[in-house]
Amino acid sequence: MIKGNVTEQQYKTWFEPIVFESYSPATMTLLVQVPSPFVYEYLEENFVDLISKVLKRVFGNSVKLTYRIITDKTNHKAMVVESENTDDKIEKPLGQNKGNMPYTVLDTAAPQQIDSQLNPQQTFENFIEGRSNKLPRAVGLSIASNPSTTQFNPLFVFGPSGCGKTHLINAIGCRVKKLFNQKRVLYVSARLFQVQYTNAIRYGTLNDFINFYQTIDVLIVDDIQEWMTAQKTQDTFFHIFDHLFRTGKRIILACDRPPVDLQGMNERLVTRFCCGLIAELEKPDMQLCVDILHAKISKDGLQIPEDVIHYIAEHANGSVRDLEGVVNSLMAYSVVYNQAVDMDLVGKVLKRSVKVDNHPVTLDDIIESVCQHYQVTPEEVSGKSRKRNLVIARQVSMFLAQKHTKMPASRIGKLIGRDHSTVLHSCEKVIERLKIDKDFGLEIENIEHSFKLK
Repeated sequence: MIKGNVTEQQYKTWFEPIVFESYSPATMTLLVQVPSPFVYEYLEENFVDLISKVLKRVFGNSVKLTYRIITDKTNHKAMVVESENTDDKIEKPLGQNKGNMPYTVLDTAAPQQIDSQLNPQQTFENFIEGRSNKLPRAVGLSIASNPSTTQFNPLFVFGPSGCGKTHLINAIGCRVKKLFNQKRVLYVSARLFQVQYTNAIRYGTLNDFINFYQTIDVLIVDDIQEWMTAQKTQDTFFHIFDHLFRTGKRIILACDRPPVDLQGMNERLVTRFCCGLIAELEKPDMQLCVDILHAKISKDGLQIPEDVIHYIAEHANGSVRDLEGVVNSLMAYSVVYNQAVDMDLVGKVLKRSVKVDNHPVTLDDIIESVCQHYQVTPEEVSGKSRKRNLVIARQVSMFLAQKHTKMPASRIGKLIGRDHSTVLHSCEKVIERLKIDKDFGLEIENIEHSFKLK
């Protein structure tokens, strides 16, 4: 417990030489041997608060610490001295000891088991692999097998709703608990973390809140885009993140967008999100949707014709959550009404549970309509020319892509040959012009009408 709260050099210099001699339950007295009076004095002067916290955690509040101090190694002479400070009732400020040397006070660091809050149903065994999730899945498996390595730390997973982010990060946590049961693993949503933080402020238990999170070995936080306007929550998480990162603990984060698109997030926090591995989970393609449906149907014991499976995969908007919802609804209808699963039943279920979009707008649709309107080519839009009509076409393309697709700014920029900051700047330019130029607004409406009819 002490080793996790001091530097490696401090531990080797001052704590490794300590030798346990005895402990008396009757008198609640612990006797340890130290190699010199200098070591004794240094421990009492600089680390007594940390030692006190640990001893109280292990032995109880009334424990007494005594030292056997070697005063003459040659003649084997020693003296026994009782610590004057370990039973003090005055608490020192968090992060300082008697010698004003910084360390983390160990209030909740006992290696007790905690409820990991993981979903045991979301594992790697039922996380179907496809082109859209191959890299994140492989990295997740690697991390789960070696959670103590610093490689890919933190892991930042992002992607649109329904692509499997929550399943993947749960699967990592479940695998870690299976392979390393002693690890303290915790899954928490960003919203719940924020509620816990608010309650800690309200009840004056912020130090306990921070100390608890600093004892976690594998911290998994979902939907961190929820914090974009919560500055104080960000500041508190920054300190927790920093401590876990410096002590080699594993951090796994999930978000609906990449770090660079987290507008309002503290810059120092975004920088730390980017220092590990950023892995994108894309919406599952048609083949992966079919594979997911086959796995779900097989597990639930349903009989669904192959053409119906493909129809569901085609119309469920590339969302794993929608796919599972449709199958659950079909199973309910089939059982309650003793009805075979056919195209008619699937049509009814899809109409009620999924917003069917026969032709979701793509970036290609938008660029094609923009090019027709401004009489330019797609190659010119993605080129480097600064001609006015091409600049406007570029800006409008990026604005409409942000508005009508779920792609992050970084991906839009990449497809148009720009970076994410250019995309954001272009959107601002278009928005500002729309406020003062009615004719420009009509142009945008005509372009939108054009690609929506396709």
